[in-house]
Amino acid sequence: MSVDYQSLAKTIRSLTEGETDTVALMATLACEIHHSDDRFDWTGFYRVTEPEVLKIGPYQGGHGCLVIPFSRGVCGAAARTRQTQLVPDVDAFPGHIACASSTRSEIVLPVFNKDDQVIAVLDIDSNQPDAFSQEDADALSAILAETFGHLS
Repeated sequence: MSVDYQSLAKTIRSLTEGETDTVALMATLACEIHHSDDRFDWTGFYRVTEPEVLKIGPYQGGHGCLVIPFSRGVCGAAARTRQTQLVPDVDAFPGHIACASSTRSEIVLPVFNKDDQVIAVLDIDSNQPDAFSQEDADALSAILAETFGHLS
């Protein structure tokens, strides 16, 4: 199964219309995105809870790391640089944090609010190597911008 991003965006739009609670939005997106594609082994959000610190938010899959500093791992790099991290081989990423030993590749996208502040990152892990493409990054970024870009 491969994700149909147009259909996924439409579903998420209909489920989240009018919702302004960040955690409710994250929970809905984590669920919908996770179940949209067999490549997605772990799907979840890490929220910015204090300066330079990410804490686990809503997710689907096995347990995740509880706290990730901006200075560590793929999630920290996405938050710190404000750029999507496409990692075809997590073992080759310097400082990768192995929350699950089954993870082979990963995509992490920063989540911005209307003030262009990073409020979280969306982390998707795959048990397949090189599972993510620029198409995934572009489509997921658009969904995140539509869902969270109007929030303060």
